[in-house]
Amino acid sequence: MGWPRPAAAFLALALMGCVPAHRSATWTIYPLQRSQPHDGLAVVNQPDGYGLHIWLATDTRETGVCKPRWLVDPARLFNGNGSRPFSTGLASREEFFEAANRKDVQRALRQELQALCRQRAPKARWRWAAPPRSADEVTAPAFPMLEERDLLSPPGENAAS
Repeated sequence: MGWPRPAAAFLALALMGCVPAHRSATWTIYPLQRSQPHDGLAVVNQPDGYGLHIWLATDTRETGVCKPRWLVDPARLFNGNGSRPFSTGLASREEFFEAANRKDVQRALRQELQALCRQRAPKARWRWAAPPRSADEVTAPAFPMLEERDLLSPPGENAAS
């Protein structure tokens, strides 16, 4: 006598879903300081504790307003599920976009960036700006002092030879 089909299918699905913890992403999210509180966020998005160390920055160019400045080139996180996480090198922008599109990551980003704004510009009004969702939404920052005639051309221009 064999197993009834629904029970056999359920057992097969349950066994396929059993992946050792070290081989699946935990999507653990926590603050990971770079140089001051609230300036970094760890996102464990790969197996074995690998992930992203998203560096957080603020934009206070508009008088009285503090909002996120998005740095879409995160560092690679190592030992993210361990006791001494660290980062080095670069992770891909695609990983950043995938992580930043998750509600739990956005909630943590908003919380840490708001705290960073309170620390850096305590009198400024907080304004949330969602992270870019794709490479098409990323714009190169302007550095007017460096783009004077004799220094650098704007990043969007092609240099003519």
